[in-house]
Amino acid sequence: NKIIKDSELRKYLSQRVLLEKFEIPADSFEGYLFPDTYQFPRGTSAKTIALTLINQGIKYWPTTYTDRALELGLTRHEVLTLASIVEKESGSVEEQPLVASVFHNRLKKRMKLQSDPTVIYGIPNFDGNITRAHLEDPHPYNTYVHEGIPPSPICSPGSTAIKAVLYPEESEYLYFVSNNQGSHIFPKSYSEHVKAVNKWLFFNTT
Repeated sequence: NKIIKDSELRKYLSQRVLLEKFEIPADSFEGYLFPDTYQFPRGTSAKTIALTLINQGIKYWPTTYTDRALELGLTRHEVLTLASIVEKESGSVEEQPLVASVFHNRLKKRMKLQSDPTVIYGIPNFDGNITRAHLEDPHPYNTYVHEGIPPSPICSPGSTAIKAVLYPEESEYLYFVSNNQGSHIFPKSYSEHVKAVNKWLFFNTT
């Protein structure tokens, strides 16, 4: 049983004054509520729960991260947004720095990020089947349509995804394709990407 209704927590977190207090440049705390295991007694207020999650996120953002973000030319908000995409794209913690390197490389080349989870995030009542129409939907989070980093996080990234964005592996990779075995193939060119897609998505021999 839940100790508090989701609606009560959302109502508290939707307050503009609270967003301004924590200098959140978005319409919600998506991405700023640190994912962790918390224990609260019954009767704990929405305010206490929300502030605990927010402050935990601040705790996991040391000043060294701020300095590193500046080196990369990113704000904390942009780091958390990129980290949320890495979180959604990779189920393997070990791969996250490599996945992050792909997004950094694409940004440097002014290539669109082209991340499916960003498309899905902006689709109401998504049924699990992404279509060409979805990829062409001009909603603000669609990284197949818009260049650069989306307006705000699409989930709450964990500490490993945040660190991966701040300290990505050095690579020349521009793409990644699932091998349907829990990890990815990392092509450097579009032609290699097409071959990987044909092998692992359409003619999987595993």
